[in-house]
Amino acid sequence: MLKPTVLVAEDEGALITLLRYNLEREGYRVLEAIDGEEALLVASENPPDLVLLDWMLPQLSGIEVCRRLRSRQETRNVPIIMLTARGEESDRIRGLDTGADDYITKPFSMTELLARLRAVMRRIRPSLAEDIVRIGDIEMDRAAHRVRRAGQDIHLGPTEFKLLDHLIQHPGRVFSREQLLDGVWGRDIYIDERTVDVHIGRLRKVLNAGRAADPIRTVRGAGYALDDRFGRAEAV
Repeated sequence: MLKPTVLVAEDEGALITLLRYNLEREGYRVLEAIDGEEALLVASENPPDLVLLDWMLPQLSGIEVCRRLRSRQETRNVPIIMLTARGEESDRIRGLDTGADDYITKPFSMTELLARLRAVMRRIRPSLAEDIVRIGDIEMDRAAHRVRRAGQDIHLGPTEFKLLDHLIQHPGRVFSREQLLDGVWGRDIYIDERTVDVHIGRLRKVLNAGRAADPIRTVRGAGYALDDRFGRAEAV
C-alpha cells in the first residue's frame, strides 16, 4: 500500500516537526520545504499528493506558490490546503480564488487539520482517502469506525481499534511495546508497557473468536506485528 505524500511548506521549525510527527502517525509520507522557492523545487522533483502551504513563506509567498503549482501540468490537480494567521474573509477568498482547496487559520487543532486533510483528499482523490482498508479477511472502515472479519461485524473498543489501525498500516513490521505506546497512546501518555500486552490480548480475543487464524504475530523479545503472510493491506 503506497503512502500518500504530503508536502509541508512552512518556515516555522516547531510547526514542521509537529506536522511531520502527526502526519507520519496517520500513515503519510512527508516532504518539507522552508520557503516558496524550495516548495516549487520539491514539488517539481517529487509531485506530492497534497500540499500544506503556509501563506507567509520567505522567497515566494504561499499565494504565489499556489498560483505556480496550479499553472504546472504535473501539479495543477494536486490538493492544496493553505495555512495562515490571516483570518479575514477577504484573505480566505483570495486564497481560494488562487486555487487553494481549503484554508485553515492558525492556531488550529491537529485533529481538525487531519480531518480537513482527509476530507480534501477524499473529495479530490478518492483513492488516497484510505477510509476503508482490507487485509486478508479483515476490513477496517475508519470513517464509520467499523471492523468486519469474514463479513461479520467485530466490535472493538477505541484503543483496540487504534491498535489494529496502527498495525494494519504496516503489515509485517514488528513494533516494540514502546513504539506501540508512542503510536497509539501518544508520547505524552505515561503508562506501563504491559498495557500493550493487555490490549493486544483483547484485540486477539475479539478478532479470533471462532476462527483458527491469528493475524497478530508475537516476536519474543521484540514486540508484535500484523503477519504479512495473512495478506497485503489494500485501500478500497
